Amino acid sequence: MANFTTHIAIGTIVSGALATLTLAANVIPPEALVEVTLAGVVGSVLPDIDLKESRPSRAMFAGLAVFFSFAVLFTCAGRYSIVELWILWLGTLLGVRYGLHALFHRISVHRGIWHSLLALVFVSLVTVLAFKYVLNQADGIAWLGGAFLGVGFFTHLLLDEIYSVDVMDTRLKASFGTAIKLADFHRWRDSVAMAVCTAGLIMIAPPIKQFTDAMESKAMWAGLEAHLLPKDSWFGLVEFKHQVAEKTAETPAANAVATQAPAQAPQQAAVPAAPLTTGSLPPRTPFRTIANDAVVSPAAPK
Repeated sequence: MANFTTHIAIGTIVSGALATLTLAANVIPPEALVEVTLAGVVGSVLPDIDLKESRPSRAMFAGLAVFFSFAVLFTCAGRYSIVELWILWLGTLLGVRYGLHALFHRISVHRGIWHSLLALVFVSLVTVLAFKYVLNQADGIAWLGGAFLGVGFFTHLLLDEIYSVDVMDTRLKASFGTAIKLADFHRWRDSVAMAVCTAGLIMIAPPIKQFTDAMESKAMWAGLEAHLLPKDSWFGLVEFKHQVAEKTAETPAANAVATQAPAQAPQQAAVPAAPLTTGSLPPRTPFRTIANDAVVSPAAPK
């Protein structure tokens, strides 16, 4: 199997290439591009979560511990004393980081269910729901984030299969065929449980129509084709030379004009600039606040 450095390097390259295409296609607001790209990088190391002493496993459970501990803290704020909140926060942090980590690895096996296409669909749907309901992204961006993570996840599985082939000795290693599989049929209970969870996630997932409409847009594919290769010169070198030549030719004329008194230009009223909007997929949905739901009652007559 490929090591952690190889997985994270290849995953970053693949996610970066997809992010470049996404940016050129103008289907997503630039501020959301970082989130979906990071999802692809995370997906490239996620299958090794079932390896107890692996860095992906430790990092993921550490992140989950921080997330859930602060979620408990913010949920219980105002109901308990400061000392009680500290106990709840620390207990959740340690329970998830070490307790859930130990329980997960007690019931999981490396190269088991997490190295399967069923797991790919499962974690992609979890990512869609996280983008939708935790990060509060629009439906199309949520599905794009799930797609990025799914591609990164599949990249990991593919690399493990490639490393199972010993090219020099022209033989297949014993691990060949264990990285990419539909499900873990040796531990069918794990596969059935994950399939049931996946079906449940599909039922509560946001509509995918916004994402598919953006991917099927003829304007998007035409934009990608138009931006695939440079039109005139690579990196704008020819245009840069033309600009330098024009500035050099205009310098004497500019000096002559500068010696004359400038005419007073009529003042024009400043026109406020329109806000920039990019991306065919809508931007992040604003969070609802108490102020949005407050009902202002009319003032009582004196």
